[in-house]
Amino acid sequence: MQVDALGTVAVYVLIPCLVFYSLATTSLGGGAVVKIATGVFGYVAVMTVVSSGAARVLGIDEPHRGAFVLSSTFPNAGNYGIPLARFAFGPIGQSVAVLYIVALDVLQYTLGVFLAARGGEGDLREAVTMVFQLPLLYGLLAAGVARYFDAVPPTDTGLMQTIQLVGDAAIPVMLLMLGIQLANTRSGPSITRAGVPTALKLGVAPVIALALAIPLGFADSDVAHVFVLECAMPAAVTPLVLTIEFSGDADTSFSAPEYVSTVIFTTTVCSIATLAVLIWALRGGLLWI
Repeated sequence: MQVDALGTVAVYVLIPCLVFYSLATTSLGGGAVVKIATGVFGYVAVMTVVSSGAARVLGIDEPHRGAFVLSSTFPNAGNYGIPLARFAFGPIGQSVAVLYIVALDVLQYTLGVFLAARGGEGDLREAVTMVFQLPLLYGLLAAGVARYFDAVPPTDTGLMQTIQLVGDAAIPVMLLMLGIQLANTRSGPSITRAGVPTALKLGVAPVIALALAIPLGFADSDVAHVFVLECAMPAAVTPLVLTIEFSGDADTSFSAPEYVSTVIFTTTVCSIATLAVLIWALRGGLLWI
């Protein structure tokens, strides 16, 4: 079963409605929004440096180095992170997760494309413009403008209830997409090479997130908790799409897309245990943020 049709509906209809409603009605102030975005940019920058260094030490060449960095850096904050944040921390968890994914998508379609295209044959300039074609970006802008001019319609109006219903459909659809993607994933010969990126994504990433959350000084501890949780998610699916599109790969033993898909599978399976422990520690106040 292919996930393309569901992905198109989610990206162009469901997620923009979820983004608009969540941000238009959230109780988070502008300071929290800036801190979340700053945290996302800082996290991606640090993880890119760490994973790039690890790839160099291991002697991984392009295009596999780009695949290594992508799968180690970008978390599945959307179709895995949003539902889990909602489950663990309620509506505030969903609002923070939505803000997180908006900032992350900007980086995935700029820095992510660059990493995937290094050594490949893709059109980098054309690909970067994709970020401006994503409706979720305009959903964010529309919510910001509506809040700035105090023009957000009441939540009990037909318009807002419709947007809420469409947006709420994004969560089960994203979970379904995740299941289909995992079912379609092939481990192949790259399974033995997935250990290091899996350790970086599930072990190092949460530590970096904690180190960033403390100096950011979130006023609401739940916001800080969701930020750390989103950073600790398994590898995202978007890097696989970017790798397929832009990486050049002449290696006959295993391809860069196979590498990324294997890391997605291994990190997702292993995250069942790591995220359960992390949520327990965050909700129990054991991590001092």
